[in-house]
Amino acid sequence: MRMRSVFATVLAAIATGAAFAGMARAEEPIHGGTMRIVMTADIRTLDASRSDNLTDHVLNHIYEQLVAHRNDMTIGPAAAESWDVSPDGKTYSFKLRDGMVYHNGDKVKAADVKWLWDRRMAAPKSGAPWVCAASFDGSRGMKVESVEAPDDGTVVFTLDKPNTLFLVRLADIVCNFWIASPKNVDAEGNWIAGSAIGSGSFRLKEWRKEQYVSLERFADYVPSKQKRDGFGGDRTSYFDEVRFVVIPDKTAAETALLAGQVDIVTYLQVSRIEEMKKRGAVVKTAPGLSLSAILIQTTDPLMSNVKIRRALAHAIDFKEMAETKLMGLTEFNPSGVAESSAYFDKSFQAWPKYDPEAARKLLKEAGYKGEPIKMQTNKRYIGMYENAVVVQAMLNAAGFNVQLDVIDWAAQLENWMSGKFQLQSFGYSSRADPMLMYGTIIGNKAKAPTSQWDDPDAQALYLKALNAIGFDERRAILKQLHAKMAEEVPILGLYYYPVIEAVSPKLVNYESWPLEKPRAWGVWKKP
Repeated sequence: MRMRSVFATVLAAIATGAAFAGMARAEEPIHGGTMRIVMTADIRTLDASRSDNLTDHVLNHIYEQLVAHRNDMTIGPAAAESWDVSPDGKTYSFKLRDGMVYHNGDKVKAADVKWLWDRRMAAPKSGAPWVCAASFDGSRGMKVESVEAPDDGTVVFTLDKPNTLFLVRLADIVCNFWIASPKNVDAEGNWIAGSAIGSGSFRLKEWRKEQYVSLERFADYVPSKQKRDGFGGDRTSYFDEVRFVVIPDKTAAETALLAGQVDIVTYLQVSRIEEMKKRGAVVKTAPGLSLSAILIQTTDPLMSNVKIRRALAHAIDFKEMAETKLMGLTEFNPSGVAESSAYFDKSFQAWPKYDPEAARKLLKEAGYKGEPIKMQTNKRYIGMYENAVVVQAMLNAAGFNVQLDVIDWAAQLENWMSGKFQLQSFGYSSRADPMLMYGTIIGNKAKAPTSQWDDPDAQALYLKALNAIGFDERRAILKQLHAKMAEEVPILGLYYYPVIEAVSPKLVNYESWPLEKPRAWGVWKKP
């Protein structure tokens, strides 16, 4: 049974076409003014303990990471201007950029990096859990044994053994490991409400909840000598202010852009591309790294049965879903390897074929008797909700009894972090390397409830890929890992959503990039 009628009733009519990001011509930057970036919802925090994708948009302007991803997803300098690696590959010595100061005027010191590291790694005890702790405590194969600050300008990380992904993990924007002042917390170690003392080129000016977050140019920012590149290099601001404006309604956001009231609308829907271009907006796109997926809680009594999970996979027409929703900007991809990755080829799209009859047969073999299955979703991220509605219709047509549980995004995020769900329509923030995506998915659920695939053999393959040095060797292991995932179906990957942004034609030097985070530095506006 084809499901085009489902798409027709759930999704808006989708137009084709896109404008690809181009380099602005060289011209003299214009200083001053305000850049306004639309967000569909407010940020959640200022300390990154309970961060999400939108919160990261703002905080990555206030704080700087030690190292950061460049536009091509390689790792470059940020707050650390350079680093050395010991001959045994276990010790990394980072040199901080000279002259850096916090927004309160204090000198940035290496001891502050150690302080924040210790705070993040003690997250379970502090009540502010860090989603990336399992990536550094040995649970996922990498263990940082110590972090030391031998002098004010040097930070030394020591691993228990060499790991080729240490820098990649450190740069991971999901982890948000950056430079922050210890004065952000009180005497009891609690983050002070409203505090955001970083060393970035913007500092917090005002946060009017549910309205906007205003950042002002930090006059004492000390830029890197490296050119602007991704989240690293020179992050000099030409704007006096950048304001992240909360406009939940997408139509209202587009109207505001066309009226000149805002400058950037992120997450533009595919169906709106042609219309926005016709009305004078500049539409920029980039290959996406953010995986949309249906999560499966494999410890649930029903979902623990692999036949049930394989039935789920057979019941969904993934290819048609991606084609209809995204109209050729991207394809169905169930793997941890995005199309923009050098590791990707068509073998990573292999998956149980769309076959509702096979799904019904597996359900019968599994003894499924129509028990209700709850799929959590939310309306803060409309794409997650749309995916949930479409997938629910397909699953129920194949004999499942799936019921949507539409809850607040904050509640859904808490449930994801604690593993309290059967199914979830979810979206992972961008992961710049396939090993980061697999490292997020694979793990011990008892130690890291956000892990979706708790399988010792999968963990062994992941560790093998982690230690692989050659490109071909690692890709071969990644293919084995994907083949195993297609057998066990611990998660239902849908597609990597492309980066699509509508931009004011007055903006100069603004670029979309695969990590999909708007960047206000290095950009200015024509009169």
